[in-house]
Amino acid sequence: MEFNTKLIHGGTSMDETTGGMSVPIHMATTFQQKKIGQSKYDYSRSANPTREAVEELIADLEGGAAGLAFASGSAAINTIFSLFSAGDHFVIGNDVYGGTFRLIDSVLKRLGLTFTVVDTRDLTAVKQAITPKTKAIYLETPTNPLLRVTDIKAVTEIAHENNLLSIIDNTFSSPYIQRPIEFDVDIVIHSASKYLGGHSDVIAGLVVTKDQQLAEELRFLQNAIGAILSPHDSWLLQRGMKTLGLRMRAHSQNAEAVFNYLSKQEMVEKIYYPGDSENEDFNIAKKQMNGFGAMISFELQEGLDPEEFVEKLQVITLAESLGAVESLIEIPALMTHGSIPRETRLANGIKDELIRLSVGVENQKDLLADLEQSFNHLKGK
Repeated sequence: MEFNTKLIHGGTSMDETTGGMSVPIHMATTFQQKKIGQSKYDYSRSANPTREAVEELIADLEGGAAGLAFASGSAAINTIFSLFSAGDHFVIGNDVYGGTFRLIDSVLKRLGLTFTVVDTRDLTAVKQAITPKTKAIYLETPTNPLLRVTDIKAVTEIAHENNLLSIIDNTFSSPYIQRPIEFDVDIVIHSASKYLGGHSDVIAGLVVTKDQQLAEELRFLQNAIGAILSPHDSWLLQRGMKTLGLRMRAHSQNAEAVFNYLSKQEMVEKIYYPGDSENEDFNIAKKQMNGFGAMISFELQEGLDPEEFVEKLQVITLAESLGAVESLIEIPALMTHGSIPRETRLANGIKDELIRLSVGVENQKDLLADLEQSFNHLKGK
């Protein structure tokens, strides 16, 4: 079955009892047991038919053994790190989502986990960071917000040569653009609030594992910790996922047009976009991605005020998050990555002037005109 067909018919896509073309929202917290211990469902924290449907769908889309649905992307990440114990060490990418940094720096370190931060594009640095206590390599690709692209296959080979798990946050791509399990990755994470949900109306996290054993370990933790996705949000997420292919094609086409526009804009100092043929990561992106996605970050010329620029936009919405049908713009230093100390943020390349744009599916003419009028405002026209 081809990917776009899987979006609609993958996993459990209809009500097998009535033939209804939408999976029911099973709000029940508990289920009748006619014989003790023989029922498929007993309590909704442990398993729920509606949540199960979206878990099966993401496993199908990523090509994994099993999927798990959580209350948020952060809940999913925290549950994954709960696989490990105090004293365990991890190699982690130096350009990760600010919420992930906050979880690591303020929570996981306090619990005794240790981390070495590297640019995961530098394979020598990745190898040198591994210690006898290292358990996993964790990264994003493309990264948030600098859109850096790591060679997934190369990092996975390093991980497996050293008996480590490879864990990749695939939020910026979605499985439409990139499927890390095809490159032998062990665990894939999504903040499903973004492209998978796609409509700025659900908070969710999804995890897919390459093998069943890892899935069972995580399913135990999912139940024990309890940060599960509700039945209603599971239904809403699955409905959103059905149109992922349609949306990603429109997102990607618009992003290319925006990139071409920004490339000619004299007030832009630098652009971060995997589809830029002059980008040092372009060849890797071309090799492992189906297109280049719809995230673009850029820096204004020195002396220009990024706050003034984003606040003057009229079609593009100033808001955190990404991957929605609406175009969303933000300043990482002040918003999504504000929890990272400034000196750390600057050392990792996230400047105060950086702007992150999630290109939506509006008409291209309206998006380009909106950018143009805001640049004209900065010029004083």
